[in-house]
Amino acid sequence: MPISEPPQIHRLPQSKYIDSVRWLPPLSALDRLAVIAVFDSDSDSSSVETHSFTPNSATLTPQSQWVSPSRISSLKTSQSHHKPLVAAATFSGSLHILYGDSMDPAYLQSELSVPEKESHEGPISCVDVMDGGSECVSVGEDGRVNLVSLGDSELSYRRVFDSGGLVSFTAAKWASPSEFATGGYGFSLQWWDQRKHGGAVSQFKGGWSQPSTPGIVHSIDIHPSRKHTCLAGGSLGTVFAWDLRWPQQPILLSGVGAGEATHSPCESEVWEVQYDHYAKSSNVGNVSSRILPTMICSEDGEEPIELLAEPCAINSFDIDRQYPSDVICSLEWESIVILTRP
Repeated sequence: MPISEPPQIHRLPQSKYIDSVRWLPPLSALDRLAVIAVFDSDSDSSSVETHSFTPNSATLTPQSQWVSPSRISSLKTSQSHHKPLVAAATFSGSLHILYGDSMDPAYLQSELSVPEKESHEGPISCVDVMDGGSECVSVGEDGRVNLVSLGDSELSYRRVFDSGGLVSFTAAKWASPSEFATGGYGFSLQWWDQRKHGGAVSQFKGGWSQPSTPGIVHSIDIHPSRKHTCLAGGSLGTVFAWDLRWPQQPILLSGVGAGEATHSPCESEVWEVQYDHYAKSSNVGNVSSRILPTMICSEDGEEPIELLAEPCAINSFDIDRQYPSDVICSLEWESIVILTRP
């Protein structure tokens, strides 16, 4: 991503380990709220906190806290019935939906839960909330794919697929009200359509990984105007795009097997990928005309390319939908960084 001016970088030290960060969809232009999943190693406790963001001073002010029964493994935000919504999955296998107050969105006033060991055996690898907040998809290393319907007073789920542990899933992303994608080991991707029963309607198995180092998809993103294309990031610095029109011909952007012609921004785990609606063009490799601008964060501290490089892992980030020039990310050393791009 070519940048004419450097972004403003605001480092905000924290007293706890930051597992994940997300922007909370605003109810008004005055709302600038961040959601943070934190882990306190001293007390062995986890929680989800909301913080108000003040752009002029680039500060985060704590507003509310919800204590989690287990450490957070995946965190997503959305909006439902004019209320902000937070979905928090845990390493113990429970799923929690938190709603913000309609008058004070920073206050998480209610909780609906799916208890541990009910929908998943073991950790939930990833949860994603459908736009509009009516349903979410959860996947786990137990090989289960579940759809959870969000009601006014309860959650109900149905199992879409269960491999019995033979296949593990590590990432998931909604594409439309009826379609979503999942990813897992071996750089594999699957496309699911609720209108068609019997399993995934399309699958891709990565062919460039070595048997001794099986690749893992850690993150998936799908552009709202190009829902036929999945962007995936994972092990060994690998970033690739999967086009459903050519399901067995991935566009490898970075990582193992990319070749000398493809620029590899990192060589370690790519923890998260997102399409960047703020950037105007992409210079990733020689396929910029086919791939929209993207942003990644990784184990070796590259996030996003040309914006921020740190000597420690950056484990999550989020681009503000309302103000796409603002990016929030969490660092391994108990810090949050907010980037404001010119």
